[in-house]
Amino acid sequence: MVDVSDNQSIIIIFALYLLFMLAIGFIYYRKTEDLSDYILGGRRLNSWVTALSSQASDMSGWLLLGLPGAAYLSGLEAGWIALGLGIGTYFNWKFIAKRLRKYTKMAGNSLTIPVFFENRFKDNTKMLRSISAIFILIFFLFYTSSGLVAGGKLFSTVFELDYFTALTIGVVVVISYTFLGGFMAVCWTDFFQGMLMVLAITAVPILGAIDMGGIGSTIDILNNIDPHLVNPLRELDGSVLPLISIISMSAWGLGYFGQPHILVRFMAIDNPEHIKRSRIIAMVWVTISLAFAVFVGLVGRAYLPQFLEGSASETVFMVMVNNLFHPVIAGVLLAAILAAIMSTADSQLLVSASAFTEDIYRFVFKTDASDKELVWMGRFTVITISIIAYLFALDPESSVLDLVSYAWAGFGAAFGPPIIFSLFSKKMTKNAALGGMMSGGLMVIAWKQLTGGIFDLYEIVPGFVISCIVIYVIMKLGEEPPAEVQMEFDRVNQ
Repeated sequence: MVDVSDNQSIIIIFALYLLFMLAIGFIYYRKTEDLSDYILGGRRLNSWVTALSSQASDMSGWLLLGLPGAAYLSGLEAGWIALGLGIGTYFNWKFIAKRLRKYTKMAGNSLTIPVFFENRFKDNTKMLRSISAIFILIFFLFYTSSGLVAGGKLFSTVFELDYFTALTIGVVVVISYTFLGGFMAVCWTDFFQGMLMVLAITAVPILGAIDMGGIGSTIDILNNIDPHLVNPLRELDGSVLPLISIISMSAWGLGYFGQPHILVRFMAIDNPEHIKRSRIIAMVWVTISLAFAVFVGLVGRAYLPQFLEGSASETVFMVMVNNLFHPVIAGVLLAAILAAIMSTADSQLLVSASAFTEDIYRFVFKTDASDKELVWMGRFTVITISIIAYLFALDPESSVLDLVSYAWAGFGAAFGPPIIFSLFSKKMTKNAALGGMMSGGLMVIAWKQLTGGIFDLYEIVPGFVISCIVIYVIMKLGEEPPAEVQMEFDRVNQ
């Protein structure tokens, strides 16, 4: 733990960092003129901001807490999660990003994923839009809660605050600049936070390994603790890692195709032709970050004589920073955790706010609402969702990784297959999209309640598979989409 009375420099660095984030929020508060600016930044993101903001919002606090904690407890077995995420990231950038950017612009300049579905299929019933928005609000409550839990653990560990106080501080910080600046503030803060995250995730395990005499000495220590820690195919009891576990961990990569807070970055880039450059930047960042996140857990297991049990393992990065670095440097590196938390929580709040404002409030409660009114409704929705997520996060024993995995599966199964089929199949229909969305999302919710045997399989797998099957069957047995829908598809893919 850090003694705050002896380490005022850490408090000062945190304060300066937060003031910098708030300054960005104020800058874009003055530049936000309409709803398009607030929730999609007027599609003005450059390649670097698109790449780093998308990956920073993707990885969140679990990159510095959840994944290192999993590697700390289970060893190199956690590398399967990193592998799946790396592959999923590449496929998402390679096959989804450019098509989605072009299609959302052509399909009525769609600002959100629910609006894209409605415009893509000319759905006058508003069913696609409403169901999409409901799933976004449900799963983002869990996702945002994971960020708030991570923030609570950060402030609690670093400043020895009680969890309730620490959690409250984290909520206030994230609300403030998201409320003010909207999408551009979120993306630019995520850009800076992404750079800070990759600096921290590489520096800590490297210095930790050096402190123990190098990589060889670190591996020797791990082998003395348990030789299976460095074997990705063995569990710690020596048994062969079950195939169901490998599939479950690797299947995290399936989630990328349906994450609204990542997809909106693709939609917001200034030019679809800049996607390739962004993809290269993103892949370099994500490869380094994921590999070193696992490395943190392994080095931490060798470095720390005391064993961090259960959810306490998710503090391994923080404990190592406190032990290895001067308070000034420690303050900077610990701010990276705050960066990771904020970079995802702000994105989730903004997408949730846009889903409610653009996809529910405007069409259910007030169809003639002005842009100014919608912007302020979005801001107040940010506060409301934050409060609900805060209540979800009040349990200090909550696992960041567990909360993230549930929300990730929900989005991946509900939106992933409909997005893929919408972008690649001319025969895709609104009924198929609705059926795939509902079957995938509900399967995740139902599967999560069951345990044992096949039900230990990560819920994204059955959810994603059933969604694809339902979409395919409805496409084959149902009516073809209207001619105008097929013609628009042809224009996008010319």
